[in-house]
Amino acid sequence: MSRWFGVAAAIAAMLVTAGGASAQSIYPTKAVHLLVPYAAGGAVDVLARTLGDVVSKQWGQSVIVENRPGAGGVVASQALVASAPDGYTLMVVASGHPTNPFLYPKLPYDTFKDFTPVTLLASSPNILLVRADSPYKTLADVIAAAKAKPGSLSFGHAGIGTSQHLAGTLFKSMAKVDIEPIPYKGGALAINDLLGGQIPLSFNNGPEAVGQLQAGTVRALAVTTATRASFLPDVPSIAETVPGYDTEVWWGLLGPRGMASDLVEKISHDFVAALNTDDVKQRLAKLGATPIGSTPQVFDAKIHADYDKWGPIIQAAGIKAD
Repeated sequence: MSRWFGVAAAIAAMLVTAGGASAQSIYPTKAVHLLVPYAAGGAVDVLARTLGDVVSKQWGQSVIVENRPGAGGVVASQALVASAPDGYTLMVVASGHPTNPFLYPKLPYDTFKDFTPVTLLASSPNILLVRADSPYKTLADVIAAAKAKPGSLSFGHAGIGTSQHLAGTLFKSMAKVDIEPIPYKGGALAINDLLGGQIPLSFNNGPEAVGQLQAGTVRALAVTTATRASFLPDVPSIAETVPGYDTEVWWGLLGPRGMASDLVEKISHDFVAALNTDDVKQRLAKLGATPIGSTPQVFDAKIHADYDKWGPIIQAAGIKAD
């Protein structure tokens, strides 16, 4: 009897293993929905569509990008949480994902328990912009003007709690200046008012700013990463004037919780492969973004690290979403 049970157990284990391998090898067998928590045309949307085009060719199945804007990503996140953990609904998130718990105290999900990290896709510095004819030629000029007349300057940003807002908040804190943050419903609108002279400064991410920089309508005073950006080698980092300053905007791929580990590994592998294609590299370079392509574990660690970094800063500044 014991011998029979041993044989049966071995056969069962083989079947489970074979079934798991089969599930991984045949995925996907239908269209995959890729949720984007922001409106069409923004950085997240462009990244999602760029990768979706390449991955759909790899898979031989459509990747349908669905824009679900609202509440800083909460609307799309809630939709992802409600989906089946079968890999057919995924979401591209931005670096605001781990800060939302501090901005929205009653989230309808758990930021860590209800999601499966798949891969960290790409990153970009935020950029401090002025109009081309601005009297501020350097970051030191801005700091001097802000200290001479506290509260007289303002900066535009893409919305409360966005990476651009937090970049400006961190700058205010570390440079010890009083500059008023002005929220907009998207970074492009902030640039419009910068060009119109309604605001003197604006923090924007690379994909939002690169077109205006190339057109010569705006100037970059500094980038927010610790070192200079490869696509703006002549633009200093804020850290060169404010030592220790360092922040960025990043984008990553999430699934709902409960996804099988082999399925997560396959999806991660396929998106990393897409990021390493020449077409995607060239497209991201034009947008001022750097492809990354990490393991699920590295992305999970990044989410936790940003939660720990930004929580105290948001709370000290008293930032709350509308």
